[in-house]
Amino acid sequence: MILSPAVPLSVTANPASELVTELLVIPVFDGDPLEDVPGLDDAAGGHIRRAIEAKEFQGRPYEFFVTPLSGWKAGRVALVGAGKRAELDTERLRRVATAGALGARQRRVTRLAWLVRGDIPAAAAVQASAEGLGLARFSIDQYKSSEKTGPPVEEIVIAIAGGGDLAAALERGRLLAECCNMARDLCNEPSNVLTPRELAGRASTIARDTHLDVDVLDEQALERLGMGLLLGVGRGSVEPPRVIVLTHTPRAGTGSSASPAPVLGLVGKGITFDTGGISIKPADGMERMKTDMSGGAAVIGAMRAISLLNAPVKVIGIIPAAENMPGGRAIKPGDILTGAGGKTVEVINTDAEGRLVLGDGLWYARELGATHLVDVATLTGACVVALGKVASGLFGQPEEWVSVVKRASHVAGDRCWPMPLYDEYAEQLKSEIADIMNSGGRPAGACTAAMFLKEFAGGLPWAHLDIAGTAWAEDNKPWQLKGPTGVAVRTLAELAFTSDEWK
Repeated sequence: MILSPAVPLSVTANPASELVTELLVIPVFDGDPLEDVPGLDDAAGGHIRRAIEAKEFQGRPYEFFVTPLSGWKAGRVALVGAGKRAELDTERLRRVATAGALGARQRRVTRLAWLVRGDIPAAAAVQASAEGLGLARFSIDQYKSSEKTGPPVEEIVIAIAGGGDLAAALERGRLLAECCNMARDLCNEPSNVLTPRELAGRASTIARDTHLDVDVLDEQALERLGMGLLLGVGRGSVEPPRVIVLTHTPRAGTGSSASPAPVLGLVGKGITFDTGGISIKPADGMERMKTDMSGGAAVIGAMRAISLLNAPVKVIGIIPAAENMPGGRAIKPGDILTGAGGKTVEVINTDAEGRLVLGDGLWYARELGATHLVDVATLTGACVVALGKVASGLFGQPEEWVSVVKRASHVAGDRCWPMPLYDEYAEQLKSEIADIMNSGGRPAGACTAAMFLKEFAGGLPWAHLDIAGTAWAEDNKPWQLKGPTGVAVRTLAELAFTSDEWK
């Protein structure tokens, strides 16, 4: 695997008229007089004023208007609608920046300048802009031999007036976008390429230029640890399972002041293809099950960012990886598996395999010393029914920890919504012959899946992000092309910097 080149970003305080670039991209608000960009309409030959008067362009979110410039150092200007100025936040700014950069790609622009406007503090605005511009570099068509989308912009300058030293904000935004795109690249790979062993190899490559410690457990190591849940899921495949462990230890002078220091455990579902096993899925749409490792990809991308940004707490990333396939050795409904912690599970539905591998993953995170847990998984279709494609489901204990994770997701721009974990849901998982069943049936399916995972959290602060609806965009949007989204990468990275809020 060859790592993508770094996003080519720089920041300047030069005025818009002095930006030497092919395309100057400016966010414009509803009813915006553009008084802070003097001379723009004159340089555009009056086309901007006429377009606004004719309502060809009104500043509505993600509208796009391009016109040539004369007398400025930029060849053309692109206005991108940003909506009402009072509604601008970092999420909107990030999306508008992505829309601007995607519009530039469609026009095969090689050099772009982005003008920061609005009332967001300078550092936050530069970081959000860098993230958005960087996210537009992802391509889904790497396996196409023709008819590819335009290449990523080769050079991007972010212009902001009087911002001071913004290098750290620029680098943080650039890095987060890069790590999101790496996760998206993993999710986009076909399963005949990205097997559990290949996923482990790519995680090692992604970690190579960081300070992460990498450990990959093969099937013999998993047997010694007694990870019967993960091994059971992988039994039907000729591809053996793996557990990938990435560990970040804060470098000198940046450790948490808390005593004892907290340890964050991140566990990502790494099912590189999910047929459903013996409880096989319908053929329609099964090809999308190559993305059932999106939670694992999110953890890998986040761990790279956490290391390079040197988060102040120890973080352990664990990705239990397997293929869920039917076969002569595959687990069957009615089988009983024993997890590494000794808990027995009656398999009711072999297509409820993600919670099985996460159960062993959560146990191992605790064994390695995690004091706070988050797992991320494309876990249930029920969560998609409940929240659609616009928000991930958030479950956990206690409420204080769930609130910390929710705040981190808000800062990161990954929408999530708290879901209930009432004790009554556990009744649906009671087994007559084992400690617990792996499926509680259709009612409250997302909640019972989370309740299953709670059994493996050991009473620690724990949160579960069900990203089944948000890991893949079904349609093109101005700020998001169809394909993998990289959801949760930024949330997990942000969470590693919030340890002062943990209890």
